[in-house]
Amino acid sequence: MHSPDAVGSFARRHRYHPLEAVPWLIAVAAYFAFPTYVPLGAQILATILFALSADLVLGYAGIVTLGQTAFFGTGAYTAGLLATHGWGEPITGLLAGAAAAALVGLLSGLVILRTTGLTLLMLTLVVASMLYEAVNKASWLTGGDDGLQGMEVWPIFGRFRFDLFGETAYFYCLIVLFLCWFAVRRIVHSPFGRSLVGIRENVRRMHAIGTPVGARRLVVYTIAAALAGVSGAMIAQTTQFVALSFLGLDRSGTVLIMLIIGGVGRLYGAFIGVPLYMIAQDRFSSIDPVYWYFWIGLSMVLLVVFARGGVLGLAERLQLRVRSRR
Repeated sequence: MHSPDAVGSFARRHRYHPLEAVPWLIAVAAYFAFPTYVPLGAQILATILFALSADLVLGYAGIVTLGQTAFFGTGAYTAGLLATHGWGEPITGLLAGAAAAALVGLLSGLVILRTTGLTLLMLTLVVASMLYEAVNKASWLTGGDDGLQGMEVWPIFGRFRFDLFGETAYFYCLIVLFLCWFAVRRIVHSPFGRSLVGIRENVRRMHAIGTPVGARRLVVYTIAAALAGVSGAMIAQTTQFVALSFLGLDRSGTVLIMLIIGGVGRLYGAFIGVPLYMIAQDRFSSIDPVYWYFWIGLSMVLLVVFARGGVLGLAERLQLRVRSRR
């Protein structure tokens, strides 16, 4: 039996905080403040969801993976193929992308989650590489190196058309991201989510108290795959183009860099790391088109040295210092 005080403390800790509204207020304000950057903003919002899916599986469940791009690309190609072959309705395309990615996550998870450590890491890379080669081989269907051509995405609810200015795409990505964030927040603050943290911290102890570790790891892996699929489908629909780069291994590495910048296992790390990385990439590539990646790397080194735990980790340490001085 849990004491009433413990239950009350747990409930209070997971109540909504006013600061949680800040990312959404910034997103709405950015739409009006930077109208010329709305298309980039839509890509940032969709990528935040991709990073959020990686954070769920890595930051909370402790499953080290470099294969999230497999699910991202699956969602993108599913939505893209539907739009290419006569079904461009965006919401059902989004759901189809999530379902296809979840299926790939479930089937691959049944095999690779039986392993741990370096073996698990390598198997996630193998799954992503196999999908990459399979899509490239089926160039008659996917377009191969040339990418998927001829996508026609219908207006949302028959009214809101995706245009070159990216306004519909921006709010479409914002609403989908909010709904997915709300679901992920409920997951990580539920008993299921707390058990994931327990699995990450001490697998043997969770086995000892009777937690079905294997089943829960598979469930969260499948959920994270579905979220990555939604992210890929959103980018495919809003850009109306899908290429092999959607399955590229560099995308998985990049999303981990974004999480490290923001803070892994903190739910909001994706909301900080993704905008910082993508805005820095946009700025550095315009200033130094050839060597812009050097400046990204230098920024990462400085962040790791001076802000361990990412931006959120740095903020937490500063907050503790301020409190200790009072």
